[in-house]
Amino acid sequence: MESAAPNPSAAAAAAAGNGVQASGAGGERPEDASKQNLAQVTSSIQKTLGLLHQLNLTVSSFNSASQLPLLQRLNALVAELDTMQKLAEGCDIQVPMEVVNLIDDGKNPDEFTRDVLNSCIAKNQITKGKTDAFKSLRKHLLEELEQAFPEDIEQYREIRASSAAEAKRLAQSQSTLPNGDVKVKAEH
Repeated sequence: MESAAPNPSAAAAAAAGNGVQASGAGGERPEDASKQNLAQVTSSIQKTLGLLHQLNLTVSSFNSASQLPLLQRLNALVAELDTMQKLAEGCDIQVPMEVVNLIDDGKNPDEFTRDVLNSCIAKNQITKGKTDAFKSLRKHLLEELEQAFPEDIEQYREIRASSAAEAKRLAQSQSTLPNGDVKVKAEH
């Protein structure tokens, strides 16, 4: 039988790595450290699942000779759960309660994602319809006002054009750095 003793070097590396990542040393961006923490937690979860499988095999075929491997696997599982707990402290992941409830009910959490996306699409379509209706109303009102007050509508369009140009200049001046370079939004 194969013995799975706890890996003290992995636990020590994970614990030491967690402290470095939390402080953001090494010039890492917080997103990179968070992704690395998440990857380490995911790896620890996979290792824990493997240990649970080995433990299940040992228990299902238990005899007096398998006492020592059983204890070693239990110790390895406890050590890996401890490592996972330490690594998880460096991760800040928010899980909606609806997802947890779906998992508790034995359902696929992808249903939650699908429902949220469908809800967003429906709300987006409603908002787009309202926006289109207001655009149509504005166009209709301008046509009617142009027939009734042609000079006033011409002044309105001039004022509107100059204020739009001013707003555009202001937006451009706010996105310019003192050296003349333009600020670029960081992509996420």
